[in-house]
Amino acid sequence: MKEYLFLFRGGDNRDMETTTDAGQAQMQKWMEWMGGLAAQGKLGPAQPLEKSGKLVKGRDKIVTDGPYMEGKEMVGGYLICKAANLDEAIELSKNCPILDAESGIVEIREIQELKR
Repeated sequence: MKEYLFLFRGGDNRDMETTTDAGQAQMQKWMEWMGGLAAQGKLGPAQPLEKSGKLVKGRDKIVTDGPYMEGKEMVGGYLICKAANLDEAIELSKNCPILDAESGIVEIREIQELKR
């Protein structure tokens, strides 16, 4: 079984506010989707990310606020998924609740195994 990183981009972060009925319903969709992955033994670590952070750049290690980008490009969270191959990972991602939003994106990247 290979591991794949799902990066969640875009979507509507306002839908994740759990103080509203819509936010609670959206969070329930996420929990059901992730619960289904867990039941299949395909769920690894997963967490949402804070909206702000810091960037460290170049040889001079310059630290700046960020990341600043359009909402559709912003990474809002990640999940590690176990799948037999990329095609299976793609199929598993298709039920991700972020895709309910027109701007929602799941970027899928195979995690390389380091050779020692």
